[in-house]
Amino acid sequence: MTALREAVESLVKDGDTVALEGFTHLIPHAAGHELIRQEKRDLTLVRMTPDVVYDQLIGMGCARKLVFSWGGNPGVGSLHRLRDAVEHGWPQPLELEEHSHAGMAAAYAAGAANLPFGVLRGYSGGDLPPQTRVAFVECPFTGERLAAVPALRPDVGIVHAQRADRRGNVQLWGILGVQKETVLAAARSIVTVEEVVDALEPRPGAIVLPHWIVDAVCVAPRGAHPSYAHGYYDRDNMFYRRWDEISRDRDRFRDWIEEHVLAAVTA
Repeated sequence: MTALREAVESLVKDGDTVALEGFTHLIPHAAGHELIRQEKRDLTLVRMTPDVVYDQLIGMGCARKLVFSWGGNPGVGSLHRLRDAVEHGWPQPLELEEHSHAGMAAAYAAGAANLPFGVLRGYSGGDLPPQTRVAFVECPFTGERLAAVPALRPDVGIVHAQRADRRGNVQLWGILGVQKETVLAAARSIVTVEEVVDALEPRPGAIVLPHWIVDAVCVAPRGAHPSYAHGYYDRDNMFYRRWDEISRDRDRFRDWIEEHVLAAVTA
């Protein structure tokens, strides 16, 4: 086991491409806050649905570029720090590369399989292709026109999970997004967990990330809050509603980060 502070310090470098994944569930907020505390800079942030944790990272000047599909505060509305960066360059300009959910999933799967690109039926009939990194290829077997997206291979992949055993094998269950693909595709990986146990018990629908593909396992109880960890705590829906108001104002945002992130102590 590694302290989260030490894992971020040793594995995440300024200028890295970093993916923090978890779909509604098991979003690695604690790890994102540690990136803020260590003042990581010029990051290319990758995430299928950038939400509050990415709003915080962007608002604190950690991000140079965002590769994403659908950016918003789930169930509430806009990410105001993201909008401020794009519309007004505060605290610095933010480059955008937008994809569909399916395109991002295909790109992660390609990276996990060590392939140069992912292929899918999509992107046709809309105005997104001229604005992003997508090409079209012809299937050599059927002649069908398909979309191709470049593989995602982050420098660092970060996910949250429920448990790890003492060897460093990681177990997560519930709603799963692209956590497995993120870790497999990344050059380096950090997994925060709710707890460490002697043995991982089988659970319906669970996946296990073996210790040999994970660079650092860090104990971070409630490390997904205000997201939820199935079997441990619920989603804090009121926080997401409050964040909409907090994030609208630059000074109030900075005050919140100062109190709840910068002044916090992490193991």
